[in-house]
Amino acid sequence: MESIGKTLIFIGLLIMFIGLLFTFFEKLPFGLGRLPGDIYIKRDNFVFYFPITTSILISVVLSLFFMLLSKLSK
Repeated sequence: MESIGKTLIFIGLLIMFIGLLFTFFEKLPFGLGRLPGDIYIKRDNFVFYFPITTSILISVVLSLFFMLLSKLSK
């Protein structure tokens, strides 16, 4: 159980670090955040941004990573 706790802490810190990178750096690598399909609406005093394609891509990559990680740990 101790190794599971350490692994979860490591994964949490990694996710936090990635989130900080995305927050403080506007130009993300590989065009993330500006992919076709991301919704961006700009009006006079209103901006709405919903990165749906970027979210789906990140979700698929993380799912594959965790699936590979679980296969390797067995």
